[in-house]
Amino acid sequence: MSLFHPITAPHLDRVDPPAAMPGGEAEVHGANLDPVGHSVPHATIGDTSAFVTLSRPTRAMVRIPEGAITGDIVLYRNGAPSNPLNLRVAVPMAENLHPVANPAVDAEGNVYATLSGSRGQAMPVSIFRIQRDFQMTPFVRDLLNPTGLAFSPDGYLYASSRAEGTVYRISPEGAISTYAEGMGIATGIAFDREGNLFVGDRSGTIFKIAPSDAGGNSGEIFVYATLEPSIAAYHLAFNDAGTLFVTGPTTSSNQAIHAIDRDGNTTVFYQGLGRAQGMAFDVDGNLYVAASLHGQRGIIRITPERVATLAVSGQNLVGLAFLEDGCAALATRDALYHVALDIEGRPLI
Repeated sequence: MSLFHPITAPHLDRVDPPAAMPGGEAEVHGANLDPVGHSVPHATIGDTSAFVTLSRPTRAMVRIPEGAITGDIVLYRNGAPSNPLNLRVAVPMAENLHPVANPAVDAEGNVYATLSGSRGQAMPVSIFRIQRDFQMTPFVRDLLNPTGLAFSPDGYLYASSRAEGTVYRISPEGAISTYAEGMGIATGIAFDREGNLFVGDRSGTIFKIAPSDAGGNSGEIFVYATLEPSIAAYHLAFNDAGTLFVTGPTTSSNQAIHAIDRDGNTTVFYQGLGRAQGMAFDVDGNLYVAASLHGQRGIIRITPERVATLAVSGQNLVGLAFLEDGCAALATRDALYHVALDIEGRPLI
């Protein structure tokens, strides 16, 4: 009788979420995922080794290492490999930034992100443009603490300054003009289909600015809704029905996403997130938000039926923007990442 027994190879059924950033964690489900004696399983993602942080018979947690790219995740149990499952891994597209909200995307697919700085701190470049080949060039200088970014239907970029309470209008060549003042601690901004601009004041006010005239001057400004103050910023996004969705991070781990209808009436769309920040919609009406859910941080997907799941695992995320090819630009506190998600985003311009 042999004293040796063959090691049963692990089998993987699925990986959740299907995408992750370096530093995030992917949870794999299957069979025979537990340690053999004192030998903890290890993993690879493509050709890169990855650390298994938790190992149980039917599930394991794998931390995504720096330098990993999209590829097959394989678990090894005492040398015996599992079947492969594809995991999409975000890769850096621009570094040495300081986004505090969603990046913005123009009609040509260029991505715009801020080097915001702490409040009152002037930075040498305020907004960078990242081309589709990831080449990054300065776009705007001398704009103090740019925060929210959004493109209008006429192709101009608008940026809020939380230090000045001002919204600026920026031409395709990078020329700046003042669009609206007196916006409090102006943070998140978003346009509706009619060209009205909405501005979130961190102290609790949502302003509505009527479309500009032929000279680019703002129309009438009035208070659209009032919410509780945020410790960081307000983030705004519209769905196809014209409902405005708002997050404003607080110290609560049971935070809400608010929905404001066309008449300014406010309801709670979803509650139960931690530090919810930038948002974006896909063409099917699913909402994606940078937040934590049940202790898992990343991009959370919330269906129109209000079912929430983790779509991308990652740390330090502040926002996102969908790109035209099914990919997304993910904004952290100091960089932008690019990841293929096969999601068609709701057109913003």
